[in-house]
This record gives sequence, structure tokens and C-alpha cells, in this order.
Amino acid sequence: MRKSMGTVVLTLTLGILIGAIFSELIALFLNEGSVAEQLFVNHIKFGPKVTEWNLVIIDLTFGFEIHFNLMSVIGVFVASQMLRWYR
Repeated sequence: MRKSMGTVVLTLTLGILIGAIFSELIALFLNEGSVAEQLFVNHIKFGPKVTEWNLVIIDLTFGFEIHFNLMSVIGVFVASQMLRWYR
């Protein structure tokens, strides 16, 4: 059965969010600078540079960053397996 694109995007987004939440929970119990922290908690940031415009009466800020770590990958994997069994 084919899944709609909205269902796939929603499931993968939820997987990334769940991975990020678990990453923050794991960070509470790990020592700073440990190998486990570097593996599960530290992230790689990428995205376009943040642009700020001051237009006298309004300030506009454009941009975003994606934080990517091992727990995000695990979350996407779990979400994709859940999507596989979802009807």
C-alpha cells in the first residue's frame, strides 16, 4: 500500500524530534567530554546563514539550522520501521 507524502514527511519529522528528545535526556546522565556524550549528544549544525534585516519599524530574521546527531539517525530509522507497519 502506498503512503501519502504527508504521512511520510510527518513520520520522519516525528522520528527526528523523538531522536532529539532522547539525545537531550541522555545528556542529563552523561559526563561532559565523555565518549558516549560525543557520540550521542554532540551534533553537527548545517543550514543557510541567518540573515537579519533592520527596517527601522520592524526587524526581520531569516534562516534555520538543522542539528544532526546519532540519535536523530536512530529516530528516523525507528520512525521508518513504524511507517512500514502503519496501514
